[in-house]
Amino acid sequence: MTVCHSLVNMLLKISLGCKDSGLIQLRKEILKKVKRVVIKIGSGVITSVDNGLDGDRIKGLAAEMARFRQQGVEVVLVSSGAVAAGRLALGLSGRPRTIPQKQAAAAIGQSKLMRAYEEEFARHGIKVAQLLLTRDDLASRPRFLNARATIDTLLECGIIPIINENDTVVVEEIKFGDNDNLSALVTNLVEAQLLVILTDIDGFYTADPRTNPEARLIHLVRSITRETERAAGGSGSSVGTGGMATKIAAAKKVGKSGVPTIMVNGKKSGNLELVLAGTEVGTLFLPAGVSLNRRKHWIAYTQRPAGRVVVDNGAFRVLSRHGRSLLPSGVVQVEGKFDRGACVRICTPDGTEFARGITDYSSREMELIAGHKSGDIEQILGYRYGDDVIHRDNLVVL
Repeated sequence: MTVCHSLVNMLLKISLGCKDSGLIQLRKEILKKVKRVVIKIGSGVITSVDNGLDGDRIKGLAAEMARFRQQGVEVVLVSSGAVAAGRLALGLSGRPRTIPQKQAAAAIGQSKLMRAYEEEFARHGIKVAQLLLTRDDLASRPRFLNARATIDTLLECGIIPIINENDTVVVEEIKFGDNDNLSALVTNLVEAQLLVILTDIDGFYTADPRTNPEARLIHLVRSITRETERAAGGSGSSVGTGGMATKIAAAKKVGKSGVPTIMVNGKKSGNLELVLAGTEVGTLFLPAGVSLNRRKHWIAYTQRPAGRVVVDNGAFRVLSRHGRSLLPSGVVQVEGKFDRGACVRICTPDGTEFARGITDYSSREMELIAGHKSGDIEQILGYRYGDDVIHRDNLVVL
């Protein structure tokens, strides 16, 4: 990956720079407020191409996470590694190439992964529990709340939940895509105050340090801009699925709910403890200035849109600038088939998505009342649920 000099300079401007005492103080202030943390461990941190699981690294990480617990911080772990741990049993030398191969490797490797964590945490008197999730589990509001209640109960009992995608049954329609994305959604689910992403490089660079010797580590990202996202190119390691782009996307998602992210090299012993101490290690991503509440974050990032609603320019201005509800008079076109209560994309006349929302009417009903005044709804349908097509409390401007 190459990045032009102007982009590099722009990225460096959003960092406070190295060895900045102000940054260290900022980290310490953030950590004072952390009572619950989500730690995401990538496959490249705890596995290798040749040997499957790296027992020594898991042992070290378990010891460091135990010290989080000793300081009163609850830990929720999102761990990759099941597929990499199981592929050797299938005789695969690299990443599985087919979905059945991946699911078979996950089925074999998940038990190996959990056994390794269970043994290492037991050395510190800590019990662990396994939770396997799909996107449907979090997209359904009742299942979302049930998952949160389960995790809360485990934490109250002093047990560390270890979460992974349910790769053995998952299909494209219910995939999180990668565990970076899952960790962001779990952070919102459990209402954690910090997301820590452990990867196999030191943090976020101006370019890929594996291929560009001029790449510079950025210690602080104040806001995730398009330039930041452009710099986050490249794929992950040979044993993982997520690259830097997915980690930036995760930091952006949790930032929208007011939560900071720290990305750090998980292969280096002691780095988790340095994070806990507020040391300038890795990259700190600050949260967005205006954050979404938990429900709106769920609508924006966990729900899978079932259709599109195109609105006119007047509705676009009212929704994007003033936070109003969407009325049927502003609807120009309805695409897709969906029921009342579905999540839909809300688009400008040129098709650009600018918001998402939960509908009060089905696609069939919306097509009938599109362009009409709210007072005409009952006359057209013979009934009415309300004046709004999408109420402002169920609408998120992206």
